[in-house]
Amino acid sequence: MNIVFIHQNFPGQFKHLAPALASSGHQVLAIGINKPAYPTPGVKVILHRPQYLNDKLPGKLNDELQDHHAKILRGRSVANVLTKLKREGFVPDVICAHSGWGEAYFIKDVFPQTPLLVYAEYYYGGNGGDAHFDPEFFRQSLADDQRLRLKNTHLLHALIEADCGLSPTLFQRDRHPSGLRDKIRVIHDGIDTNRFRPNPDASVSLKQAGLILTKADEVITFVARELEPYRGYHIFMRALPRLLELRPQAQVVIVGGSGVSYGAPPPEKKSWKDIFYREIAGQIDPKRVHFVGKVPHQNLTQLLQISSAHVYLTYPFVLSWSMMEAMSIGCLIIGSKTAPVEEFIEHEKTGLLVNFFSPMEIADTVAEALKNRDKLQAICTAARNLIVAQYDLQMHSLPRQVAILQALGGKQCQL
Repeated sequence: MNIVFIHQNFPGQFKHLAPALASSGHQVLAIGINKPAYPTPGVKVILHRPQYLNDKLPGKLNDELQDHHAKILRGRSVANVLTKLKREGFVPDVICAHSGWGEAYFIKDVFPQTPLLVYAEYYYGGNGGDAHFDPEFFRQSLADDQRLRLKNTHLLHALIEADCGLSPTLFQRDRHPSGLRDKIRVIHDGIDTNRFRPNPDASVSLKQAGLILTKADEVITFVARELEPYRGYHIFMRALPRLLELRPQAQVVIVGGSGVSYGAPPPEKKSWKDIFYREIAGQIDPKRVHFVGKVPHQNLTQLLQISSAHVYLTYPFVLSWSMMEAMSIGCLIIGSKTAPVEEFIEHEKTGLLVNFFSPMEIADTVAEALKNRDKLQAICTAARNLIVAQYDLQMHSLPRQVAILQALGGKQCQL
């Protein structure tokens, strides 16, 4: 088959699927804006540049129109690439597109007969989601609700036009309107359980602190792409004074950048990382709290392999790969009692669940877990077993994703 993947940051969620299809003899093309962050053997990547993407639009258009217009421009730019391919005689048997940035807008105008699979990652607004979850940063208003409704315009358009949708969790699927959910299949992106596995001999060197940490140490880990409220960074920091007091030998290692991936930016010339560190700086021993920034995936894996307790907090939003990788490694997860964490963590079975908004409960739960970590090993084993049994990349996720694309190539969407 001829298969086209479309993703602003290709390969993104398709980093395993696209090369797997190419290695099976399919001709695979990818269309993206940014240079791929991962190698994709066998996949030809075409980069495009939407007009005015980084420029202000003329006139005094409000933010909602600016944002929507940028998505339209991305969609048009992708349509131009597809049109060029069509003129050159390339006709895809199936197109797989992430709809999050507008790239899927006009695909069917170029190839109306080609089956379209849309990666339906997240639908904004409504009850039970990220909007208005945290009262410290969100105040519900009619204007906010209208803004969120408009943010879904391109997502709805893509899913309506699509022949099939794909979401990684039940929570993410069920965020979408009920009339469209039956179109969406739930298949997680998959975890390489052979790569993410326990290693009792792992060690991590913290050069600036002059420490070498191993499984014998008390290591508390916290990981996020960016250290920001959406991933509970502010709550975790507020838990540290009590936690470090309760566990005087514990070392805390925090992974993540100082930017913003989700939600509102911090006040001008500041970072959420610094804002919330300064809030508790006088209450902790800074020599026991280690910010390591963004680290290579191999180093992150080694860190999780020595972790005594891994804290994962999130708004009801897209689930991080890092939590499931930590489960596969056999970490003891202390997770927030929020969706979709509860889809994977059953309290005292595959992890421990805590109130997202309670720093004291988080501190007490982590401290008690560290005190009894030998007795909690069964939870760690159960967490890994769950990932292996249901979310292993090679045994479960990848074969199901490939089956959907093959079925679509035959004009059927089925598992």
